[in-house]
Amino acid sequence: MNTIFRKSMLSVAGLAFAGGVFAGPIAAHANPVDTKPVAVAVQSAAPKPQGEQSRITLNDEQTANVKAIIAATKKAGMPERAAVISIATSLQESKLENLGHLGDANDHDSLGLFQQRPTSGWGTPEQITDPAYSTTAFLKGLKQVDGWQDMALTDAAQTVQVSAYPDAYAQWEQQATDLVAQHWNS
Repeated sequence: MNTIFRKSMLSVAGLAFAGGVFAGPIAAHANPVDTKPVAVAVQSAAPKPQGEQSRITLNDEQTANVKAIIAATKKAGMPERAAVISIATSLQESKLENLGHLGDANDHDSLGLFQQRPTSGWGTPEQITDPAYSTTAFLKGLKQVDGWQDMALTDAAQTVQVSAYPDAYAQWEQQATDLVAQHWNS
């Protein structure tokens, strides 16, 4: 058995040597390799936005809510990506407006920046309409999603929110990314 294995290995080594002897002289006379620097695209840790992107102009209240989401994210010790996911989710759910009772036309009791529901255990109506509390509640859910940092924004948001429109969050990723870049260090 040892002899067969050894002969096989010697055959492979012999082929590799012969290939090198044959290719060596040919490669030596080949055109020289261009050694100019080449631009290389580096993929960032965060996935690129998916699909067509939407954008809205924010008023002062909406901008204050962006800052509240960022402050709550920092307080929770979470990275910028968590703020991007939170802001994109709020853009989809409420256009960054702190929604109160939506009236009889609403078939649910959804409130606040994330349209969280008291009957689903998100908190009391007073808590859910507090931007810091609602963001912290959303982030608590996000922390429980294995691999949220590397998954598509819409998948991370949907896992927390359980929306009837699971792909809708993706359209806000670029604006959310821009808002975090603008306000994270301010």
